[in-house]
Amino acid sequence: MSGTSETRQSGGRDRDTEGRARNARPRDGLGRPLPYGADGVERQPEGVVRAPEETVAEAQALLDAGRPFHAHEVFEDAWKSGPRDERGLWRGLAQLAVGLTHTARGNTTGGARLLRRGTGAVEEWAAESGRPRPYDLDLAELAVWARELAGVVEHDGGPVDAAASSPRLRGRAA
Repeated sequence: MSGTSETRQSGGRDRDTEGRARNARPRDGLGRPLPYGADGVERQPEGVVRAPEETVAEAQALLDAGRPFHAHEVFEDAWKSGPRDERGLWRGLAQLAVGLTHTARGNTTGGARLLRRGTGAVEEWAAESGRPRPYDLDLAELAVWARELAGVVEHDGGPVDAAASSPRLRGRAA
């Protein structure tokens, strides 16, 4: 189901047209809910099936814009809709993006934990699949970035600037 379907309040909860819970509150650039009626950033539609190259390009644009929560949602779509043998890759990338989200929000403990978990997931996937650069993703450099950021926020605290701290998914030359 696409996230473009309408939402309505029913019994105090936002529901889509099929009755599933969907939070329709506006969100800020880091995905935090804002009060109803507030100006938020455009939400990422849920359940969009994209080609892997589209997923990487859209996630990179969101990361560059300082919107890692929204990049996480793009990776989550790939995780849920992509081939079963790639789910570990996309799940790990989603964890990296949400780890950056938490560090930008000032949750250094949770952010560092998610950055390390995501690093482990993408490294494990690369080792098991024998594909260290799927879709030209630089998984080794992403792992270095995540470990360094986790160390910085654990040492110095947070929050960090999401745009300034975001990774290059395809490496420094991308």
